[in-house]
Amino acid sequence: MGAISAGLAAAFAAIAAGFGNSIVISHTIDAMARQPEIVGDLRTTMFIGVGLIEAVPILAIVVSFLVMNK
Repeated sequence: MGAISAGLAAAFAAIAAGFGNSIVISHTIDAMARQPEIVGDLRTTMFIGVGLIEAVPILAIVVSFLVMNK
């Protein structure tokens, strides 16, 4: 049962991260199209946001490994 829950946690975290990344990137592209003069600032902010979003599946994998080892 632990292996199934660990796999589900990792899968849902990966799906949620992909969905979150797509929203952040699409809104950043929209903002770049509207205000091309602040492209550098938007890109930097986007990369920080994507990095924070990608931390969630990494933490989910760590928790999944901990659940499987109990």
